[in-house]
Amino acid sequence: MKHNQLGRSGLSVSDLCFGCMTFGNNQWGAGNLNEKESTELVSIALDGGINFFDTADAYAFGESETFLGKALQKRRDKAVIATKVRIAMSDDPNDGGLSRRHILKSCEASLKRLGTDRIDLYQIHGWDYQTPFEETLAALDQLVKQGKVIYIGASNLAAWQLAKGLGLQRENIWARFVSLQPYYSLACRDIEHELVPLCLDSGVGILPWSPLAGGLLSGKYRHGGTGRKTGPLSSFPPVDMKQADQILDVLEQMAEARHAGCAEIALAWTRMQPGISSVIIGARTPEQLKANLKASAIELTQAELEALDRASRLREPYPQWMIRHQNSR
Repeated sequence: MKHNQLGRSGLSVSDLCFGCMTFGNNQWGAGNLNEKESTELVSIALDGGINFFDTADAYAFGESETFLGKALQKRRDKAVIATKVRIAMSDDPNDGGLSRRHILKSCEASLKRLGTDRIDLYQIHGWDYQTPFEETLAALDQLVKQGKVIYIGASNLAAWQLAKGLGLQRENIWARFVSLQPYYSLACRDIEHELVPLCLDSGVGILPWSPLAGGLLSGKYRHGGTGRKTGPLSSFPPVDMKQADQILDVLEQMAEARHAGCAEIALAWTRMQPGISSVIIGARTPEQLKANLKASAIELTQAELEALDRASRLREPYPQWMIRHQNSR
């Protein structure tokens, strides 16, 4: 397992991160693993070289954090724990969003569930139109100064929102976002238009979630397989199925030639893209996790990267094509 710096921070993370959304009685039907099953997967991940674990307070309404904390109890200092705040935890109007009140309260609750004295990476789970961004960023900075949070990151932000946050943090000398967790896969490369250039320029590490597009790029649904894409999350994240079939054609050819799985090739492609600090993988079974771990050892050739690029490339939007045209000479 290789390790990378998390953005421009001094923190070293494995290039695969184990995502714990499948832990607990998940409200979105994403796994519903019990404590014993969750602990087994954490152990396999650790033994496979992973030191980076990602969860959120909203996953199974805190149960995911609880299971992860118990599983890591004896190996806490070997692990980098990331969690998130923003999604509503109850019907209370103040029990969601990114207000100072909710952030401070949620951090304390996450620390307790995780059974730890600090969160290595605390991420806002998305944008909150009701709360001034200055209030959110000041609350995150307060947690860093208190030592309850070591680094902060963001997830699901637009480029202008991330740029605004970085600017406010620089202006006020607040703790800075070291990472962005966006949706990114061969089946959805939208972030390459604005977010990837911004992250590369600003030194923000990219942590893709759902790099297999909800399992679609594993190829199993082509053969009648069951799983996330046949359950409550069948249309999440959204995918252009016509292009996805083209991508799977190329993946299956490469997988056969390398005696590997489509998922391993798709994960390797994501891992090798510019700006990626770590790729978040999920699993319901030990077999899935062990197979995905193999992606860390796969180095795709330039020809393979180009073939996958051709199959998955998006139409270049404006103003990107104009900028490229004006700078081509």
